[in-house]
Amino acid sequence: MSRFYVTTPIYYVNDVPHIGHAYTMVIADALARWHRLSGDDVFFLTGTDEHGDKIARAAQEHGVPPNDWVDAMAERFVDAWHGLEVSNDDFIRTTEPRHHRAVQQFLGTIHDNGYTELGVYRGLYCVACEDYKKESELVDGLCAIHGRPVEMLSEENYFFKLSAFEDRLLQWYEDNPDAVRPASKRNEALGIIKGGLEDISITRTSTRWGVEVPWDPSHVFYVWYDALVNYLTAIGYGEDPERFAQWWPAVHHLIGKDIIRFHCVWWPAMCMAAGIDPPAHLLVHGWLLVSGEKMSKTRANQISPGRLSDDFGVDAVRYYLLRETTFGLDGDFSHEGITARYNADLANNLGNLLARVATVVASKCGGRGPAPRADSRLRAVAESVVADTVRAWGEAQPHVALEATWRLIHETNAELESAEPWKAEPGPAVDDVLGSALEALRIVTLLASPAMPATCAEIWRRLGLEGRPDDRRVPDDAAWGLYPAGAVVEKGAPLFPRRRG
Repeated sequence: MSRFYVTTPIYYVNDVPHIGHAYTMVIADALARWHRLSGDDVFFLTGTDEHGDKIARAAQEHGVPPNDWVDAMAERFVDAWHGLEVSNDDFIRTTEPRHHRAVQQFLGTIHDNGYTELGVYRGLYCVACEDYKKESELVDGLCAIHGRPVEMLSEENYFFKLSAFEDRLLQWYEDNPDAVRPASKRNEALGIIKGGLEDISITRTSTRWGVEVPWDPSHVFYVWYDALVNYLTAIGYGEDPERFAQWWPAVHHLIGKDIIRFHCVWWPAMCMAAGIDPPAHLLVHGWLLVSGEKMSKTRANQISPGRLSDDFGVDAVRYYLLRETTFGLDGDFSHEGITARYNADLANNLGNLLARVATVVASKCGGRGPAPRADSRLRAVAESVVADTVRAWGEAQPHVALEATWRLIHETNAELESAEPWKAEPGPAVDDVLGSALEALRIVTLLASPAMPATCAEIWRRLGLEGRPDDRRVPDDAAWGLYPAGAVVEKGAPLFPRRRG
C-alpha cells in the first residue's frame, strides 16, 4: 500500500476563514479523498499558526491574553472546515506542547550543526507577512501582498546560514525535477536561488509570544520557522522515529504561490541543515482573486465559505472551487461565475441526468434498474473517462479530472436524447439504454466523490447501491458492467434546483 501525506499551510488566527483559505482546503481534501479511493494509506494535516508579533498585537488590541485569543480564533477554522466536509486526520496548533518540543529539537539540531550565528538585523518589516522586505519588493512604499506600510525594525537575532545552501539547493532541484509543480513555480523558486541567497533571521527578542530558543532563552523563534516545523510535528519528529520514517517520504505540501520562498527555498535548506531529506513534493496553486485582487482582511474583500455554502450548498461550492480554476494559475471568484457553473454543470447536466433516468426507470421498468449492456457505446467513453480522471487526480489536476468525468455525463445525456426511451414501449431496447445510463451514473458517482462527497453518496443511494462510493476502490470498481440489475432506483427531489442569476 502506498502512502500519501498531504498538508495545507497552517492559517494565521488573527484572520477569519475566507474563500481563499477554502480553495486550498478543498483541493487538499479532494486529493486526500481521491488517494483513499485509490487504496492509499492517507494522512491529511491542517491547522493554525498561533505565534508571532501579529498575533500578540491582535490579542492586545482586543484586550485579552494571547492564549485566550488563539483558543477562540482557532475554533473558527475548525468549524469552517467541518462545514466544508473537510476530512483532515489531524488539526495542529502551534501552541501545543508537542509542537514546541519538535520546534526546539529541529531548530536546536540546526544550531548544533553549526548553521546559526548571532547578529543584528535592521530592515523593513511587514507585520501582516511576518517577514522583512527589500525596497525592491515594495510598491509605492507598501507591501506588495497586503498593500500596507512596512516598519523599520532593528534587533539582535540569530541567523540561519541560508547562503551556505545555494549550491545544494540547485543540485536538489536538478536531481528532483518534479519536486515543485507546476513547472512555472519550480522556475520561480530556482530564480530566487540563482538570484543569490542571504542569511535570514530566525529569532526575535522584541516579542515573547513564540517558542523559546533552547540555547538562548532571551529569544523566541521567528514565526515562519516555528510554523514550517508543523509538518514534522504531526508525524512524530523527534518522538516516534518509525512513524516519521514512514510518512515523511510521502509528503505533499499544498501551498499558495505567495509562500514559495518560504516553502521551496527556506524549508528545503532547513531540512538539509537538520539532517533530513527535503520535502518530496510541493504543489503550488495560484490565488483565488475577487475582482482581480487577492483576498485579505486589509482589503475588506473576504467572502465567507460558510455563507456561500448556505447559499449554494457545500458540494456546489466545492465543485466550483475545484473545477473553475486551472491548478497553478490564478482564478477570479464571482457570484455570477458560481451561478453559471452551478446551473450548467450541476443542475442541467448531472442533476438532470439523474432525474431523467430515475423518472424513466420508474415509468418503464417498475422502478428497478436494468443491467448495463456489455457492448454499449458508453462503455468505451467510460473507459476513456476513467483513465483520464485517474491520471489527472494523480497529477494533482482536479479541474482536468472533473472535466474528464463530466464528459461521461455529457455523452450519457446525448445518448438519452438520441434514444428517447421515455417515448418507447417497455422492453429490451429501453432496458439497454437505461441500464447503460445507470452504469454511467454509477461510474460518475465514484469518480466525482472526492469533489462532492455528500452529493455522490446521495446519488449512490438513489441508484439502489449498497454502502457509499468512498467505500469502493478505483480503478477496479469503476470498471464497466458492475451495476446490479434489479436495484431499486429512487426519484427523489432535484439535487440542484436551477438558480436565477
